[in-house]
Amino acid sequence: MAKIVVTGCSRGIGYELVRLLLSEGHEVLALSRNTETLSKLEHEKLSYQSFDITRETDIMATVTWISDKWDGIDALVNNAGTLLNKPFADTSFEDFEKVYAVNVFGLAALTRALIPCMKTDGHVVNISSMGGVQGSAKFPGLAAYSSSKGALITLSELLAEEYKETGPAFNVLALGAVQTEMLEAAFPGYQA
Repeated sequence: MAKIVVTGCSRGIGYELVRLLLSEGHEVLALSRNTETLSKLEHEKLSYQSFDITRETDIMATVTWISDKWDGIDALVNNAGTLLNKPFADTSFEDFEKVYAVNVFGLAALTRALIPCMKTDGHVVNISSMGGVQGSAKFPGLAAYSSSKGALITLSELLAEEYKETGPAFNVLALGAVQTEMLEAAFPGYQA
């Protein structure tokens, strides 16, 4: 079975993905700022770390953990993300910076750090959004979020090209609205 690293696992898509991967017998390293829900899973193939994708020290601690405990990783699922719903006129540079720090810059830094730990036939899956797809429906208030997800899509395409001869493989999933706590916090009452 595979050794898989998943980010953003305290709830929603990441948490359910960890549960699914464990049920299929994979070993999972779950990285999340909040590990309370992960600790309740109590699964012998689950390891988890308190992890902030914007902190280089957390990224380096993950590299060290993988080097010490595993003989490499088969897959990385970059699911960590943040969503800001705020009118563009009120969205400050700092707001944009915070969203991009998680959705693009942190993801890029973690991916770059983990590529040397990946097997040549490894796979990186980046979780994006339909909001970042050119020509898709767009919604007011999501300038920082959707533009960061568009950047992630382009980054994923570029990395797929750059690593196509040597591995790992890269894919991006652009999901539509999913009924999660993050969606509810940004759009109270909205039904996906």
